[in-house]
Amino acid sequence: MSFEPQLCRNESEVESKLIVQYLLPKLGYSPDTWHQEVTFGSIRLDFLVFATQVVPFVLDSSSPLSVVMEAKHPNQNLNSHVRRLKRYLMSLNVRYGLLTNGKKIRIYQRVEDDIQLAFECFGNEVDIKINEIKALIGRETLKENSTESSPKTKELADNQNIPQSDHHSSEEERQNTVKVIAVYHNKGGVGKTTTVVNLAAAIRKKGKRVLVIDLDSQANTTFATGLIKFDDEKFDNIKDSNIRHVLESEDFYSIQEVAQNSQFSNPEISVIPSHISLMKYENELNQNEASKTMLIQKLENVKNEYDIVILDTPPSLNLYARIAIIAADYLLIPSDLKPFANQGLINVKEFLKGINSFRKMLSKPPIEVLGVLACKISTNAKFVQHTLPKRLESIPQRYGLNVLETVIYDRDDLAKCAEKTQTVGDSEIPAPLSVLDFKPDSMAAREFELLAKEVLQRIGMT
Repeated sequence: MSFEPQLCRNESEVESKLIVQYLLPKLGYSPDTWHQEVTFGSIRLDFLVFATQVVPFVLDSSSPLSVVMEAKHPNQNLNSHVRRLKRYLMSLNVRYGLLTNGKKIRIYQRVEDDIQLAFECFGNEVDIKINEIKALIGRETLKENSTESSPKTKELADNQNIPQSDHHSSEEERQNTVKVIAVYHNKGGVGKTTTVVNLAAAIRKKGKRVLVIDLDSQANTTFATGLIKFDDEKFDNIKDSNIRHVLESEDFYSIQEVAQNSQFSNPEISVIPSHISLMKYENELNQNEASKTMLIQKLENVKNEYDIVILDTPPSLNLYARIAIIAADYLLIPSDLKPFANQGLINVKEFLKGINSFRKMLSKPPIEVLGVLACKISTNAKFVQHTLPKRLESIPQRYGLNVLETVIYDRDDLAKCAEKTQTVGDSEIPAPLSVLDFKPDSMAAREFELLAKEVLQRIGMT
């Protein structure tokens, strides 16, 4: 079996076609000697490989028995990920790390307090270079070079999270794992709605029960999930039952009553719609202190009905954004990485600081920031190769925020799926679809599949 780099179009295919189907078998590793998607605290590894199956699962401070393998999107520059690989190897006392985007393959070796490049080749050379790779990190090589375990063995079984072959939680477990994610940036036009609806669809297709709540008076998510089935406001059927009613009434308008099933995705997703009238009720709701925590109370009543709740927020520092972040467990920040969006991250951090103080009074921990999601990114090859890595690196350096591995590019399919309509009588009615339903084999769909996978990993729901 040979490897063909051109068949790897995304990170998922680099993982499956290069690492799982080609490298691991060629290097002599059987399925019981490697683990995929391994988490140690804040560290998430694509693959952790052992020359021998270790029971219990341990990492030895001087043992050469383990290899970390990290797969990246073919368009990503490997140089942008070397620092992170070094952190993995140093933190976990792993001797070797393989880093690849399918086009290039690198092997780094831990040497004292640093790592050094031990091998590099192009993807189309891997067939003729496989013996060199095997000489470094092949299973038999590592077994022959192994030493006795150090007495300072560090057992990590207590805080590891290795996915099993069956990823489906039992019904009892699912009833206690509902997670609430707010999607927020105070700069508009950064792809927030696109992120919310397609991430929701991608997570739903993984078997999770999903509720989307639109807290933006522009109601873009309500449109994008296909709940606007009228072309004239006199036929408006959501003005009397939307998120405003949920927030203003303690005894009425439960989430079960207001949520609608949306067919923009298969399987369906539940959606609580917003409405343009929401903006005129902000002052009234602001005077009602209970409205700030009403969403928390009502979500508590449906905690056994959903696995994931995604809150779409307005691009502002207003009451509705505040309500969402008070109620959420996690925050995802989509950004096109342009100057104003980047400067807006300062406002986001200040906004969170104030809300976290309020959460503390409610005995809620600070909201966990999943990171900045690069969204609406140009597909221009020069931009992707040279400019994008610099912009991604600037986020943690300047603003102290993590950046997600997944990148959502600005693709035509994302616009086309949102603009779909259907004819009903003499009227054209909006009938949007998620990109995963509109064109499931597209690059845009694959990117949202990767995003769903990464988000679920980060919130511990793989």
